[in-house]
Amino acid sequence: MNILGISAYYHDSAAALVCDGMIVAAAQEERFSRKKHDPSFPTRAIGYCLSANNLSINDVDFVVFYDKVYVEI
Repeated sequence: MNILGISAYYHDSAAALVCDGMIVAAAQEERFSRKKHDPSFPTRAIGYCLSANNLSINDVDFVVFYDKVYVEI
């Protein structure tokens, strides 16, 4: 089972890939964009996690999104 985890749209967006219960890849988007604390959608981090394990998005069973559960006022 392949699970892709995504965190985005606030401080330090990132992606991680878990295959059969083991973390096999993780990356922050800022490492690819060269923008410190990049909050954008982690397209390149996702691409890295998948390509490092010779997978495509079609090989992913679940995608999970870490959500900021509170709103700053």
